[in-house]
Amino acid sequence: MATVEHSTTCRACGRDTEPFLSFGELPLANALVPIGTKDESRFPLMMTFCSNCGLVQLAESVDPDSLFRHYVYLSSNSPAFLDHVRILTERLIKERALDAGSLVIEIASNDGYLLRNYRKAGIPVLGVEPARNIAQVARKDGIDTISEFFSIDLAATLRSDGKLADVIHANNVLAHVPDLRGFVAGLASVLKPAGMVVIEVPYVRDMIEKLEFDTAYHEHLCYFSLTPLVALFAKSGLDIFRVERIPVHGGSLRIFARHAGGGASEFSVTQMLSDERQWRVRDPALYRRFADAVEKFRPTLRECLAALRADGKSIAAYGASAKGATLLNYCGVDHTMLDFVVDRSATKQGFAMPGVGLPIFTPDELLRRQPDYVLLLAWNFLDEILEQQAEYRRRGGQFIVPVPEPRII
Repeated sequence: MATVEHSTTCRACGRDTEPFLSFGELPLANALVPIGTKDESRFPLMMTFCSNCGLVQLAESVDPDSLFRHYVYLSSNSPAFLDHVRILTERLIKERALDAGSLVIEIASNDGYLLRNYRKAGIPVLGVEPARNIAQVARKDGIDTISEFFSIDLAATLRSDGKLADVIHANNVLAHVPDLRGFVAGLASVLKPAGMVVIEVPYVRDMIEKLEFDTAYHEHLCYFSLTPLVALFAKSGLDIFRVERIPVHGGSLRIFARHAGGGASEFSVTQMLSDERQWRVRDPALYRRFADAVEKFRPTLRECLAALRADGKSIAAYGASAKGATLLNYCGVDHTMLDFVVDRSATKQGFAMPGVGLPIFTPDELLRRQPDYVLLLAWNFLDEILEQQAEYRRRGGQFIVPVPEPRII
């Protein structure tokens, strides 16, 4: 049984936070259940805001062992994401002149999806992945992987073992970290004097402006803008000297950090900090307006699906994703509106979506049953999925993209 802690203290700066959006009680988004399961644990999901540093975060923190020791998401299942990280790693190998004498560490390395690019180039790698089942997949692929949570203590162990990194990657993990300050201090501890940290996080501005509220779930403790990140990293002697806005996962930031004293930040950092001030990143009213828009959206999806059902249409869903679990449970969409869910991940097939009980099948089920519509829960992979499902669409099938408002394509 998972345990949950409630806090109104900012994870980045320690000041008090204020709540602005409650999703009620939701199941853990990646806690897939056996088909036919009736009773599931649910936990409060409340978003809060720190007006001191600008960090958006959850009031609740579910114990990490319950969330991450066994995981169902494999990064390698997305060809688009594999291309995304391949391009990045090839770029860094050239920029940093990495070779057999270098070391690249990735925090939350999953199945080795990123590190294998470095290994292929003859560059030593080390993964840190707390999910034991996924770490085992990486090891079978030849990726040296420690199956632990990254922390200041683990960083001290790595440092004492002489494992200091030229490059540290941390893709889509910083949002999962309860102890932000300890995590960033650990990065500084295992980074070589001339090394570089490269981190990708979903951008809270995209979440707000595109109404991507379904990216909120218990694993995502924090929702970042650049403003609080700069202050957070500075506390551990790290400078964010470059930032890039990238389209993955509905809109993300890629930040580059190094030990302080390495020179002035690039224009990209000063420009984005200025843009965020004008956007009023520390203004609570911004987030209250977002909460109002989310609450107004809530009945919209149900009404769209109900109208199609009333017209005799069959509807399935694509993507047994965490954001899909939030969307379905918050909006009250269940088996009365959807028939089933499909997903490419073999680790998800044969189970059911948490909270709503919808069975998960392989994508072949779309061609076998040919539903009239498919609700796209994994909308962050829209183009990739539309391409994969060209035959389903050729036969007349249509997709429904839910946010920022339901639309049919």
